[in-house]
Amino acid sequence: MADSDQERTEQATSKRRSDFREKGEVAQSKEVHTAALMTGTLLLWTFYAPIFWRTLSGTLNHLWSLAGEFEVTPLSIVILFGQLLQQIGLLLAPIMLMTLTIGFASSYLQVGWIFTTKPLEPDFTKINPVTGMSRLISKRSIIEVVKSLLKVLLVGVVAYKVILGEFGNALDLVDMDINDSVSYMARVAGSIMLRTCGIMILLGLLDFLFVRWEMEEKMKMTKQEQKEEHKESEGDPQIKAHIRSMQMQAARRRMMSEVPKADVIITNPTHLSIALAYDRSRMGAPQVVAKGADAVAMRIREIARENRVPLVENKPIARALFKVELGREVPEEMFQAVAEILAYVYGLKKR
Repeated sequence: MADSDQERTEQATSKRRSDFREKGEVAQSKEVHTAALMTGTLLLWTFYAPIFWRTLSGTLNHLWSLAGEFEVTPLSIVILFGQLLQQIGLLLAPIMLMTLTIGFASSYLQVGWIFTTKPLEPDFTKINPVTGMSRLISKRSIIEVVKSLLKVLLVGVVAYKVILGEFGNALDLVDMDINDSVSYMARVAGSIMLRTCGIMILLGLLDFLFVRWEMEEKMKMTKQEQKEEHKESEGDPQIKAHIRSMQMQAARRRMMSEVPKADVIITNPTHLSIALAYDRSRMGAPQVVAKGADAVAMRIREIARENRVPLVENKPIARALFKVELGREVPEEMFQAVAEILAYVYGLKKR
């Protein structure tokens, strides 16, 4: 039984999942990021490449046209360098913006919005050489190495097949001008990139499913952990019992404080006492302001005698009124019987 308690066979609770998120431990696949970035870059480059090369060529031609009349001074070199950096920055801005957007979107789609500083807190166990060696030869590190080798192998096979298929056309490069050669190599590179993106998307999907499964296994709990978490969330049973006892005592004291204000105490001589009060200005019918059985009933009678509250013995009425909740008016079917009792009590008070 002890061994079975230590096995992580129970599904993670919502609190455990929340604790993992607060520590930054979420099911997030790096392969999904890589696939999204490669695919997004390829799509953007397909439409943006003509603009990029046309703008870059125009900038270089402009600089080349100024070469003959350019006066070389430290200030002119700084200005020229600044203008060149500005042009390159404007050219690369769409690519950088797309990279940031895709990186954020791929993270958000995997784990949702999460902000935590836990991973930034110093952890001195990470500089322990023993634990460091254990991480190097852990199952996770082996899986990462296998995934990296698999990616390199698949991309290499795809590139090899594409180049092998273009080997005959590549022989004609010697007869092409520079523009045609660059265009041909760009087309082959695009073909390789397109197939590589397909592979990365497939690997990203498989890795995402694996990471999700791995995280679920990591978050699983033992039966003892579930019991302890339930105890923490619900509170110690002994403490809860003590609180309930204190609450009952406070409620009983409040109830006993209403007994001196009652008009009559209806009793069952064996073990019941019910205190009734009636104020015509604010009540539609008499109310049960206190009730009790056994020791509580005896205490109600003691307080009633001390405060000269009349006691009336009536077994059927006492049993029926004991079922009425505190603070509630007596049921309509008991109006006649209770009215007769109150009339009798008021008659005693007048005499």
